[in-house]
Amino acid sequence: MTSLHSRTSHLERGFTLIEMLIVVAIIGILASAVLVGLGPVQRQARDSRRIADLRQTQTGLELYFHKCGYYPGTAQASSPCGAFSQIGDWNSMTTALTGSNLGVNRVPNDPSSGRTYSYGTDGIGSGYIIGARMEDAGNPNLVSGDDADGTVFGVDCADPIYCIRF
Repeated sequence: MTSLHSRTSHLERGFTLIEMLIVVAIIGILASAVLVGLGPVQRQARDSRRIADLRQTQTGLELYFHKCGYYPGTAQASSPCGAFSQIGDWNSMTTALTGSNLGVNRVPNDPSSGRTYSYGTDGIGSGYIIGARMEDAGNPNLVSGDDADGTVFGVDCADPIYCIRF
């Protein structure tokens, strides 16, 4: 009987505080390793979204040009095809596109808070440039054929900024 009683008390003992702390430490180390490993993947995903956002905006800009004969100039809430006046920022372009009665209800913004895309037009609205600052300076899209270099229409396009010029 004595041996049966000692086995039962050993099984009911549970985990010690040291054993619990070791398990929690191991889980913490594994979790931090996973989070560190996901960082580059998340940056690449945000950069891919930025490129997709610029391409989507490009479609809206082409619709605007087809309707008005120039790319968005002065932001006008209604009757967007008034006299052209050059603008040079994303918010004014967003207002012009969403107020143009073209069915553009929303223009995408940068997925990271505190960052914004860039927009600029030439002096007569016949050309534009849109840009996004990439997080991954080694992004292969930064050397694509339609990526502009330098400053164009007031938009800085030096790497790591991805620009589309039309």
